[in-house]
Amino acid sequence: MNHASPHTAQHGAHHVHEHDAGDQAEILDLDAEVLAEHIASVIAWLPIETSPRRIVDLGCGTGAGTLALLKHFPQAELTAVDSSAAHLHRLREKAAAAAAGAAAAGAADRVHLVQADLDATAWPELGTPELVWASASMHHMADPDRTLQQVHDLLAPGGLFAVVELAGFPRFLPEGAPEDVPGLEERCHAALEHHHAEHVPHRGADWGTKLTEAGFTVEGERTVTVSIGPTRTNAVGRYALSSLRRMRGSAASALTAEDLTALDQLLDTDSPRSILHRGDLRVRTERTVWAARRA
Repeated sequence: MNHASPHTAQHGAHHVHEHDAGDQAEILDLDAEVLAEHIASVIAWLPIETSPRRIVDLGCGTGAGTLALLKHFPQAELTAVDSSAAHLHRLREKAAAAAAGAAAAGAADRVHLVQADLDATAWPELGTPELVWASASMHHMADPDRTLQQVHDLLAPGGLFAVVELAGFPRFLPEGAPEDVPGLEERCHAALEHHHAEHVPHRGADWGTKLTEAGFTVEGERTVTVSIGPTRTNAVGRYALSSLRRMRGSAASALTAEDLTALDQLLDTDSPRSILHRGDLRVRTERTVWAARRA
């Protein structure tokens, strides 16, 4: 439901290497398209009494959250921060298109792009926002406790910090699929969890406790369960294809030859077994949002 990819996603959007940015951007864009309704519902849920005039989106990726925030808060100016120049370029294009289509009035004029490494001890000037949004990016921070303190000091007094994190990669296939090697997707997820335990140690952290320890008051926590079937644009199929392609890189070494063959058939767009030809796909995932206030 948010905007950095579920795989950085998405998915720490701010940590994606430039050579990888094209694939990552595709997933982030599809994430935004498929989960737009859920992103909007999370923003609407936030305990905000007075609409913010200044917003910062940390690890903005290609801008799913950025554009949703601009649409929900039409008077706000937003600073979008990411380390990827390619992602920020894509966001600039999307903001211009949104403005032209009146989806987010004046989006291009109200968003300011900042390329920065959020693991740096000193951040660039980001103003004094009343709302900071971080979707699928906090778990990629090298020192998330320091980052939380930086956000606390950045926020205006009484400002809100919204942290959105995912339970893991989305799932797409029915339990018995594919027919020749049922349970393939679950085995891919198990391999990926092992990979993340070694390389992304902060995934699944207790963000409520961490926010409290950083001096925030946690005012709300909500888990959103997502289950979306095929869309008219076949975005779910393309989302599944991009996601499983990315997953293959981390999971391949732990899969059997039989599983790898079946996975590669799913990923082969010319194969009759391609995931794009399946009519039984669903996006199944969970995301949790914490709303924390600076006293």
